[in-house]
Amino acid sequence: MEPDKDLNRDTDDLPLRANTNHILVRHYVLDLTVNFDRKVISGSVVLFLEPCSGLGTKAEDDIGPGARTLEAGGSRDVSVCRSRDMDTVEDGTKGLGETTTRMEKMFGASERDGAEFQALSAVGSQTAAETENIQSSHSWETTSDGDFTLVLDCCDLDVSKVEEVDVTSVSSMVASERSDVSSVNPQAAFIQNLISVPSSRWRQKHQLFLLCSRAHGAQDGSSLHFQRDRWSLQVRKKGVATPQEFPRALRICYETRPTGGSVRWTKDQDNRVCVYTAGSPINNRALFPCQEPPVAMSTWHATVRAPSECVVLMSGEEQTVPTEDGDTPFLIWNYYVTMPMPASTFTLAVGHWHQVTAEIPPALERGVRAGAHCSKIAKLGAGPGEWTEADLRSGLVSSISEVVKGSSLKTGSGDQTTRSDSAFCYSSLEDEGLSVTDYSGMVDDGICCSHGDYPCRFTEQLARSQRVIPHRVFGPVCLLQKAQGVLKLLPQCLAAAHTVLGVHPFPRLDVLIVPAGFSSLGMASPHIIFLSQSVLYAGSLGSGENGLSLCGSRMCHEIAHSWFGLVIGARDWTEEWISEGFATYLEDIIWAQAQHLSLQETAEQSDLKALLRWRRLSDELQNSEEALQILRPNMENTGQASESGSSTVKHALNPDKTFMQVHYLKGYFLLRFLASQVGEQQFIDFFRLFVKKYHGQLILSQDFLRMLLITFPSMERKGLTLSAIYADWLDRPGIPKWLYERSAVWSQTRLVEEVKAEVVKWILLSQSHQGKGRKRKRIEPKVNYKEVMSDQLVMLLELLLEEEELSTATVRALQRTYNLQNQDAEVQHRWCELVVKHAYTRAYRDVEHFLVHDQAMGVYLYGELMVQEDPEQQALARRCLSLVTEQMDQSARRVVEEMVL
Repeated sequence: MEPDKDLNRDTDDLPLRANTNHILVRHYVLDLTVNFDRKVISGSVVLFLEPCSGLGTKAEDDIGPGARTLEAGGSRDVSVCRSRDMDTVEDGTKGLGETTTRMEKMFGASERDGAEFQALSAVGSQTAAETENIQSSHSWETTSDGDFTLVLDCCDLDVSKVEEVDVTSVSSMVASERSDVSSVNPQAAFIQNLISVPSSRWRQKHQLFLLCSRAHGAQDGSSLHFQRDRWSLQVRKKGVATPQEFPRALRICYETRPTGGSVRWTKDQDNRVCVYTAGSPINNRALFPCQEPPVAMSTWHATVRAPSECVVLMSGEEQTVPTEDGDTPFLIWNYYVTMPMPASTFTLAVGHWHQVTAEIPPALERGVRAGAHCSKIAKLGAGPGEWTEADLRSGLVSSISEVVKGSSLKTGSGDQTTRSDSAFCYSSLEDEGLSVTDYSGMVDDGICCSHGDYPCRFTEQLARSQRVIPHRVFGPVCLLQKAQGVLKLLPQCLAAAHTVLGVHPFPRLDVLIVPAGFSSLGMASPHIIFLSQSVLYAGSLGSGENGLSLCGSRMCHEIAHSWFGLVIGARDWTEEWISEGFATYLEDIIWAQAQHLSLQETAEQSDLKALLRWRRLSDELQNSEEALQILRPNMENTGQASESGSSTVKHALNPDKTFMQVHYLKGYFLLRFLASQVGEQQFIDFFRLFVKKYHGQLILSQDFLRMLLITFPSMERKGLTLSAIYADWLDRPGIPKWLYERSAVWSQTRLVEEVKAEVVKWILLSQSHQGKGRKRKRIEPKVNYKEVMSDQLVMLLELLLEEEELSTATVRALQRTYNLQNQDAEVQHRWCELVVKHAYTRAYRDVEHFLVHDQAMGVYLYGELMVQEDPEQQALARRCLSLVTEQMDQSARRVVEEMVL
């Protein structure tokens, strides 16, 4: 394959180049070291591979008895390429009654020091080619196009070595001693059997993966041949022509680049260094070589070495306790997942975070590091889910023998245990005054799991009744007090989400308050949520419950992603509305439940939010390309890929798309439309039914819509067919007729009418100031202004922004009446727009504060400062940009620099 030869460089599409129809990564083992001085993450990733069926010329017998190639090469659910015939495991894995001496011998040969294992010396010897997009091993040219090529998504990585992992030492420990067992490729048979171990033995399975990852390279000592271009890493083994013959386990030694797009090196609000995965459009391909297409579902185990004063947070099913890394100034953190998920969901954050508690210790309030914060060293043992070298050297033979005896396959958690760790927060719902109504039986519980085999919480009785999962909140010291609001709201939001959607898909949750340069208000990943400081409780006098509104609704949005976006994902990434539209729709319902609103209050607040979103969507559609307004841009080709499995994500690299909300808002309105056709409560009941059927799988729009139409046949009798919904909502730009009509209704609701009445008062006040002499003392008319909730205040300011003129005295009175500079970030955003529009110089400091501290929301405010052609405002824009340039998100900085410079 020639580098990038099939890519059109003039498009803004993101290529997904992995050949997932030929071969799939089933498990990753990452061994990484974080270097803050050089701003790189270095180490290795071991890939365990499984070829897809019907693609090669070799027969199944080539990998010997007991291993089967894939029977579902064209499938697109989680179980794609999953071998379910566990009877085959036993053939190649008998004779496990070996002694621990064999284990020790195997480990004696496989242990390496970190420098050799990570091949840093090789990386350091790279020439100027490091900065180029083309990189290859010296022997790449000796391979031919007839050799099979493993293609991985990769970008901004310096690869030093790719080698086949020799798992003989591990397989010999469990393999049969019978001389009559023949296999052309016993290692392939062993890996195939390991991949097929049932979920009831997941812990031993992960131990074996970890053992294999630590084995030597192939006995001949030769590296595999590789080539890296702008978007991919291509690997060959000379003379290997099919996926079935290709090595089943390979190690890639590499190093990230400081400017790589998948991770952000920055400083937190305490001015301490940190690094985190930023939710980049290129996902994780600049963190480790991987298969990016969503269909490439895999599990992973990650070992991360970080400075001992740092905390490492990751996607992982159990809380980890770090261990010392010998005599080095590093600690070792281990995380793992047992649910197969796309590589894009892998999430990492390393920094000087502190855990938020109900009361902040005085030492932290003074900015002094607590002596016993969450990076406490565990010297005598590893945490749950982690295995010390001693564990791996001894005591595993008996448990491993149980793994490979060919136990009957079943979906369940097996030896997965529920832990009560004091570091997590557990809340008494009764103490919190929360509703304890359990609706878990409101819909059919008889739907069986339809996904591939993994330890599924939906089958656990304890998980069904666990309304609040263990949770923690982390942040920099300076924000710990504000972040207490998040800690207070979390149990309410989690319990409400359980009431609405049922079983929590993940067993725990960490929330991290990320640095100010984070480009959005929140990002959900398995077991962890990144939250912007912009949503933290305003905590000001007079703000009351309004200060909680933005934080609570955003938390509910991100929690909703556990169901829609994570445990149920889009098969085609262009259908973002499946994740964002659903989470936007559900955030209102979950937040209303968390606040215990009445049905009337819920409906009124929902309609107010709908009107605000309608205004935002309408404005966005008037100022954007039509191509970016379509929810299903691939239309009838949605979900399709090339013969190899490669594809592109339409417009993913378009910088304008990063700041658009059409997938959130138009998707939300489609769901509101559908709910209006079947009834709100019936629609929520259907959501629970859909989750039970499709959890653990990837879907397209048609999967949701077809099940809806089958469940509610009356919809088709009204003319609501699949093709009609596509035509009106998904396959064309613009605004559907229903939305135009409905927006008129929303604009006449009680809460909106209250706002309109207040707006009239402010306009009359402004008019009363016009034409008065400057020197004459003004007597302000006495006006009683109604107290309004946060969303009403946003609406009020938006309506006042439509006025051509507002007197300075009116703007000043607005600020004083509503304490605008201390409201939540949504209100402050509109206040800053009003300040800029009317050149209210006294509040320019509020604009500067907003642009510095609320970077996720302030991008287009720079444009408003520049378009006024006011020298003072333009100087303000340039000054603010200079203050945040280093910490600002790269995409946001590029857009702002185009406006300002």
